[in-house]
Amino acid sequence: MSIRTDLALERRACTKDPGEAHVRVRERRRASAQITEIEVRTAAGAKELGKPAGRYITLEIPEFAHDSELLDGRLTALAEELRALLPKAGGVLVAGLGNEDITPDALGPRTAHGIFATRHIKEPFARSLGLSGLREVSAVSFGVLGQTGLESAEALSGLVRTIRPAAVVVVDALASRSLARLGRTVQLTDTGINPGSGVGNCRARIDRETLGVPVIAVGVPTVVDASTLISDLTDGKSPKPDREKEARTMMVTPREVDTLIQRASRFLSLALNCALQPALEPELLLNLG
Repeated sequence: MSIRTDLALERRACTKDPGEAHVRVRERRRASAQITEIEVRTAAGAKELGKPAGRYITLEIPEFAHDSELLDGRLTALAEELRALLPKAGGVLVAGLGNEDITPDALGPRTAHGIFATRHIKEPFARSLGLSGLREVSAVSFGVLGQTGLESAEALSGLVRTIRPAAVVVVDALASRSLARLGRTVQLTDTGINPGSGVGNCRARIDRETLGVPVIAVGVPTVVDASTLISDLTDGKSPKPDREKEARTMMVTPREVDTLIQRASRFLSLALNCALQPALEPELLLNLG
């Protein structure tokens, strides 16, 4: 049985180690967050992990559903990791992917709602407000193909050609192989994203090749598919053959998913705002987003 997960950390744990020449792993601690960085360096490493070559940074933090704190070391850690992945200058477009009407899939749209958009704020006006030197930021959320008839990749491609940002940040809910990671993990990657891949509804890829600018993907796992969950809880056993197909169409999410999404989206939007506007204090950005 194949294990369904969007997390590079989990993919590495359930595949054979291809060696540091192909996949390099580094662990560090920043503030109160445990961070693991996986760099997929070669085509062989990408094939083994089933992930494109690039950097995957995982922050392990207290569960969002049981911790409402925003202004602490975890925020600083995430903002600094995000800032390191972004270009030093130029506008940034933040896109929230997913369906806001389905709670476990609402992370992206709700994060986009909290972004401090500044592209329309011209410097003289910003200076009069004491906000001189703002980075140009835009935020958007399209919904999903079934709602709009548009692939997110298509819509983003048109926007990128029009507003010409230096980079795009896409935010989406992810799938994990373990209940222990739901709402407790943030993954960042510079490889872009295949929206819906973790839940078996893979859409057109969004990355540097398709958009022509760097694409940073940010996500929090909110679901586990039922067959993967059975394997996780039974030390690798698969569902009965006559039930496996049924199990692979079912997704499991925590009972507190409403709280998880509310807090995780607020945390991600604030971290992005801090990363994009480092001259502004987090307390101010908490009210501006």
